[in-house]
Amino acid sequence: MAAETTITRQLSRSAARPALLAHLVRTVRQQQLFVPGHHLLVAVSGGPDSVALLSLLHRLARSWRLTLTAVHCNYGLRGTESDGDESFVSAFCKERQLPLVIHRPKLVKRRQRSSLQAMARDARYDFMRQLAREVGADRIAVGHTANDQAETVLMWLLRGTGMAGLAGMPYVREDGIIRPLLAATREAVVAYLDHEGLTYRCDSSNDKPFYHRNRIRKELLPVITGLAPAAVRLLQRQADLLREDERYLAEATNELARTLVSHDSRGGQRVDRRAFIELPVALQRRLVRAILRTYDGEGRASSFRVVESVRRLFLKGRSGARLLLKQVLVILEQGSVRFSPAAEGDHGREIGSGQEGREILPLPVPSTVYWARTNQQIQVQHMNCRAAEMLGKEPSQGRVLFDADRFSEPLLVRAWQPGDRFSPHGMRGKSKKLQDFFTDRKVARQERGKVPLLVAPEGILWVVGMQQDERFIIRDGTTRCAVASVSDRVLEKE
Repeated sequence: MAAETTITRQLSRSAARPALLAHLVRTVRQQQLFVPGHHLLVAVSGGPDSVALLSLLHRLARSWRLTLTAVHCNYGLRGTESDGDESFVSAFCKERQLPLVIHRPKLVKRRQRSSLQAMARDARYDFMRQLAREVGADRIAVGHTANDQAETVLMWLLRGTGMAGLAGMPYVREDGIIRPLLAATREAVVAYLDHEGLTYRCDSSNDKPFYHRNRIRKELLPVITGLAPAAVRLLQRQADLLREDERYLAEATNELARTLVSHDSRGGQRVDRRAFIELPVALQRRLVRAILRTYDGEGRASSFRVVESVRRLFLKGRSGARLLLKQVLVILEQGSVRFSPAAEGDHGREIGSGQEGREILPLPVPSTVYWARTNQQIQVQHMNCRAAEMLGKEPSQGRVLFDADRFSEPLLVRAWQPGDRFSPHGMRGKSKKLQDFFTDRKVARQERGKVPLLVAPEGILWVVGMQQDERFIIRDGTTRCAVASVSDRVLEKE
């Protein structure tokens, strides 16, 4: 009889405990998100996910001895709707006697092409990290769900990301931000809210089609779910699996950095070239990306294109070859590759000839340089002539082919100088003042100094992105080819 009573009580407690609360507790324990006695800041926008999260943590607070502080950010971007969100969150917290901190940040654009949503996220996280330090909070809880994870994975996939992007959002970040609902679907969240009779706010900006994530949520994910009903769960599980692989490879990369990379007092780093070449390609890329990240002011990862240009320098470059990126100078020396801060490295700047700050960048073959005036990368390399001929069948303003025997090195990238002449392709060898060429092309005077020129000792090879010189084009008898290309420098994802 006593046993039956115990079982009945256990079943009663189980039935009374919401399924989503049990799911959250399991995630917290498995991922070690927090422990009894912790002080948690809880980000509450007023939307369904954050309302559910705060409600669940409030139910858990007494048994886990949790201290909760809610945080709401009102950006004022939606006028009365934003104020309505604030009022709703205030009433929700007051009803449960939960302390609430309201922040009204001013959005500051930090990086190129920052979206409004990214700016809001940065402002919100910055404030919460600062507040956590001030009040001694142990963790910062946010309400991302499995649906958010699925959207994130798809978004990074469409951007052409590597494993780090496909691993999605982690359950816990190094700065103490945790995601207790990351394994729960939005459907489960809404079901919990409906069962508990809890209301929430709907953000009208989530329906605006000009936000990339919104289109993934509203258009792409429903199609994928129609093909595979469990798509959200599958994408969330894939992110979990890849995150473990990513963590292992990150640790392996850190160990390589400790053993293969030497440092000097001026911020320079040196890597043994032979040891690097013997690494698997995956670790080569990761090591290069890890080194380049140390030179970025915000610790962002470099793009695939930049990483590959550095890796090619290791593999195919000749001693003395260099790659000048926006924040770092990479030089291939005898048996090693040296990285140094660009501000302290060789920018190739000359003072004289009546022009202050005349920029001249050495461009050994093969190598790549960064031309800051137009935010472009210019690359030159040797190429098999048959491959060059195939490439030449696809006209491109961003790529030109040369007969490598018709010019000598060193090659330079520089700006226009008074008196410059070249023989534009199509003019049958006739020369033309570059100043007149710019006039014909309607290039404004103030813009002419920005246009990069690829120059050999024999003359201008290419007015980059506009016109190459007739004297250096490939012909029927060409035996050695070179290809030069220009492209916009792509910053790595936020």
